Amino acid sequence: MKKKPKLFAAIDVGSYELSMKIYEIAGGKEWKQIDYIRHRIDLGTESYSRGILSYERMEELCHILREFKGIMDSYRVDDYKAYGTSAVRELKNTMIVLDQIRTQTGLDIEVLSNSEQRYLDYKSVASAGYGFEEIIEKGTVILDIGGGSIQLSLFDKDTLITTQNIRLGVFRLKDQLNEIGAKPSHTVSLLEEMINDQLSVFKKLHVKDREIHNIIVVDDYVSTTLCKYREKDSNPAGYLSRNTFEKLMEEKFMKEMTGSVIISSQLIKCTMETLGAGYLWAPGVTLCDGIAYDYAVNNKLISAKHDFEQDIAACAKNISNRYQGSRKRGEALEKLAISIFDATKKLHGLGKRERLFLRIAAILQDCGRYVSLTQVGECSYHIVMNTEIIGLSHAERGMVANIVKFNHEEFTYYNELANSTAIDRDEYLIIAKLTAILRLACALDSSHKQKFTNVKVSLEDNNLILRVDTDKNIELEKGLFDSKVKFFEEVYNVQPVLKQKRRI
Repeated sequence: MKKKPKLFAAIDVGSYELSMKIYEIAGGKEWKQIDYIRHRIDLGTESYSRGILSYERMEELCHILREFKGIMDSYRVDDYKAYGTSAVRELKNTMIVLDQIRTQTGLDIEVLSNSEQRYLDYKSVASAGYGFEEIIEKGTVILDIGGGSIQLSLFDKDTLITTQNIRLGVFRLKDQLNEIGAKPSHTVSLLEEMINDQLSVFKKLHVKDREIHNIIVVDDYVSTTLCKYREKDSNPAGYLSRNTFEKLMEEKFMKEMTGSVIISSQLIKCTMETLGAGYLWAPGVTLCDGIAYDYAVNNKLISAKHDFEQDIAACAKNISNRYQGSRKRGEALEKLAISIFDATKKLHGLGKRERLFLRIAAILQDCGRYVSLTQVGECSYHIVMNTEIIGLSHAERGMVANIVKFNHEEFTYYNELANSTAIDRDEYLIIAKLTAILRLACALDSSHKQKFTNVKVSLEDNNLILRVDTDKNIELEKGLFDSKVKFFEEVYNVQPVLKQKRRI
């Protein structure tokens, strides 16, 4: 018997507008948008300049959200997700604003970190289809334009190479133009000066000799227009050459003379010119599409079209490479740690998300050696905390950073750790459990020579048996093993036992 389609609402409280989309999710690969409501509201100007919303703006915001709630009720939606982005995130009194919204509208608004927001935008692009996988086979940059910043995500051969946030958002640039009293006739030339310098740095550090063929554009300003154009019947709508885009700029966007559209257009133009991209694709998707896609996949209502977890791991590997980490050892530790994690599910009770944290920590566990050979843990912690990993929230990045840190340093217990950080008890236990597993994995490679070609892990009575297949001398690993696995014994009350199977 076919299940009844689920009605879902996605709400985006953005810096430029409030938007809500209603979706019907039938399961499998069937889901469709059935309504789209937008309301222009300038939250960004007050948020970025003053850090608080005026009484009038707050009243307007709550009034619109009450109307959204009424529309949701009329559709009888089964569930919803509502997110605030940079304009809400950068308020000084974010918690007070969220509480007022909850009290006046009955809606719970969650605030996305930058990496979470950009990850959902990226998912919205992937959910659009239209040959996304084929496009990112060649050098491609996703240009995600927001009110406070832009995000540049570089792909090559279907792999996410890096993602970088640059504070060149539409409202920030608009504020800077107003601050210097820019004349309308000078707007374009000034924007080029403000934008090109930072794009050139991105190209030098991250693109290097790669050839960039495509720019994929996600924004609230120009995409809705671009996605209606089709240059060739063989191409998806919104896929245009640079020349065609520049003609559209001259003929349409510049004539409209609305500041946000001009700034977004100029960001696209400068990105294409600086990176040498010949084509752009504006699929016309919004954050709401990413919210709905993420919800549907997480609730197993539809199947994912793209392996996003691999993108996060690939991003971590490129961070490790940037700090000259050993690719071979990182891969070996990742494999060992995951084998132990999978064999001890009954002990730790953790899930797929925590498994991903462990993978990232294993890949990045020695990145701090690039800075200091004597303070690897502390330096690794600061590198992870100050490097954006797309798809991880700030709290999740904090957990990974602590796992990496305590893999090298004495573990700090909760009472002391809670005094200096915002880590809660659940996060603390995740850190402890994954640190113990990573330490055990590292104990199997004390020589850094990856001596084990095959490791089988099994839980037998109160012992964790690690059967290693090697014909190499593992005297060092055996000698250090007992001292290195003490923390694992403490966390799990299970004793690891190393057994060697020699080849004949």
